[in-house]
Amino acid sequence: MEKFISILRGINVSGHRLINMKALQELYKNLGFTDIKTYIQSGNVVFQSKLSSPGSLEKQISQEILKVFGFEVPVLVIQRNDLMNISANNPFIQKGVQDITKLHVTFLSGEPEPGLTGKIDKEQYSPDEFEIQGKAVYLFCPGGYGNTKLSNTFFEKKLKLPATTRNWKTILELLKLSE
Repeated sequence: MEKFISILRGINVSGHRLINMKALQELYKNLGFTDIKTYIQSGNVVFQSKLSSPGSLEKQISQEILKVFGFEVPVLVIQRNDLMNISANNPFIQKGVQDITKLHVTFLSGEPEPGLTGKIDKEQYSPDEFEIQGKAVYLFCPGGYGNTKLSNTFFEKKLKLPATTRNWKTILELLKLSE
């Protein structure tokens, strides 16, 4: 069985699309997943599955959430190895950024078209910085993520892909949970 991390977008925010983590764990159990662990209330779930296709898992989880809770939730599923690679390749840590509270990763549902990434003028968003590598957008927001223009919506519009962001502490915790 392979380990995966699912990241749900937009649940338990401002009293909307509420999902209790115990209920979410039960939903995953009913789908036949094992070794299920959640991290904080924002829809981060580590689990094992016999299925090996993240796309199939995303569809299965999303459909079950709609059936059980009555609303749609974008779901991204990442293999543990991919999350390990994302963690190991953070360009801002490699450049020596010490304050991890300023680091985030925006997960994309697919790899963006090169023509779209080249149209974004990175200098326009300074002092915030970003680097796109595959399905991950690494963010360095010295003024805090709450003050940046580099939001999920920004990247969704520019790259034409669903996106969801997690802070660096969450990335590290998900790796620990998935060991």
